[in-house]
Amino acid sequence: MSGITDLDVLLQNMEPQIREGEFVFCTDKSQDYELVARLKPIASFLEDEGMTLVLEKHVAQQHGYQFDSVFKAITLTVHSSLDAVGLTAAVANKLADKGISANVIAAYYHDHVFVQLDKAEQAVAALKEFQIRNTH
Repeated sequence: MSGITDLDVLLQNMEPQIREGEFVFCTDKSQDYELVARLKPIASFLEDEGMTLVLEKHVAQQHGYQFDSVFKAITLTVHSSLDAVGLTAAVANKLADKGISANVIAAYYHDHVFVQLDKAEQAVAALKEFQIRNTH
């Protein structure tokens, strides 16, 4: 099943939901995929400088990883196409207007936005403004 590409439909139907847990972004220079499997990151990305891991905070702490900030993950529950144009920009701009950083990861079915721990509820309220605007 292919995802939605129409930006207006995506914004109207994204239903942002806060995911359980607290998440941190860490890096591991070893690029050890067996270690990655044991850590069970919510996301990973191999960069030239090392493996970026998005881990649950307690897992990072248990394994001695350093991190700068703690985030909540907000899932945009609409099935967005990887070919959709403008969703990331619209979300990032809406949150930027509220002083909230947006670290967006696009997965196959949904986009996931990592926001500062203490701004998660504010971020969801801001994203729901897209639905309010489009129903009038």
